[in-house]
Amino acid sequence: MGMGSREWGVGNRGQGPGDRCLRSMRVGKQFCLQSSIPTPYSLLPIPYKLRAAFALLLAVFAFLSAAMPVCAQESQINFDVSGSVDWTRAELYTQVSFDLARSGIKLPSGRYLAEETLNEAYPGLLRPFIRSVQVDSASTIKDLMDRGELSLEYLDRFTGEAVKTPPSLSADLTRMIGRYTVPLERISSILNRHSSIAEPLQPLVPVQTANYSGVIIIVDEELPVYGRSGRARAEPCLSPKIWDTNMNLVYNRDMTDPSRGGSALIVRYAVRNSIFRPTPSGLEGDLAAFLGNNPLRIIARSVFGVHPTDPVIDRNDALKILSTENNRRLLREGRVLLVLNEKMLK
Repeated sequence: MGMGSREWGVGNRGQGPGDRCLRSMRVGKQFCLQSSIPTPYSLLPIPYKLRAAFALLLAVFAFLSAAMPVCAQESQINFDVSGSVDWTRAELYTQVSFDLARSGIKLPSGRYLAEETLNEAYPGLLRPFIRSVQVDSASTIKDLMDRGELSLEYLDRFTGEAVKTPPSLSADLTRMIGRYTVPLERISSILNRHSSIAEPLQPLVPVQTANYSGVIIIVDEELPVYGRSGRARAEPCLSPKIWDTNMNLVYNRDMTDPSRGGSALIVRYAVRNSIFRPTPSGLEGDLAAFLGNNPLRIIARSVFGVHPTDPVIDRNDALKILSTENNRRLLREGRVLLVLNEKMLK
């Protein structure tokens, strides 16, 4: 049966260099196309088209698997993640690691792949630790996000700006390890939403007091929890408040100058032995630069809050802060140090 220059007939494979042999599933026979001209795809039998399409899909899948190994394998990798906050340094530390052999990665050729796997995975793995950071006595970062006060975009910005230690191998060469540091100051900066300073209540009858260079509140012992029975140690957070024994607000974030230079933290944290040093100010070097040579030292009377993050100081001590312009300036500049128990700071 002729069809132009093409002839269809029953035969065997390999009848000539230009032969194309196809198998018909309906009649169970093998047909050979004898032609030196390539057969248009539209004229090929349907089974051949299906096999060609399937082969193309396999090729595409193989290419994508090779081009994006991290994305393809990440969901199959079990990451070990640990994290902690050092409030004295105001830093969140995390460590991420995974087993190379269980992930199908062999050294030395797979080292680059292992490093890229960490680089792709760590932002998502850091999120739970940032979400757990305590903002104030009642809220964490997660609570702010749930209330719509903080977006996921901000959270990803924090993880993207983490300080990364180059990935390294474990001593036994079985795991790839990455270490990441997020400064709490960066997180604290987005909590400064006020554009003007809320001045603290000035006393009607000021007291005679010295001009101080900083404020230190010692709250490292178990103290009564205001309004509740029992005692507790103060806990650190990004936005603590300071109250007096009459429950007047002495200090909070809104009393700081949002345009001030330097740190966006409204307080710093330290342990007791760092404020009793054989120096003119009695402070360690970096704290002396922060608080000056003549800080006011106050011992807290109790703590307050759902989480006991807020120190309560004696009314007379509060008056020493509020009675002079110089001492109120210390609040605007955030020159406040809270001394907590070491166990609560790491």
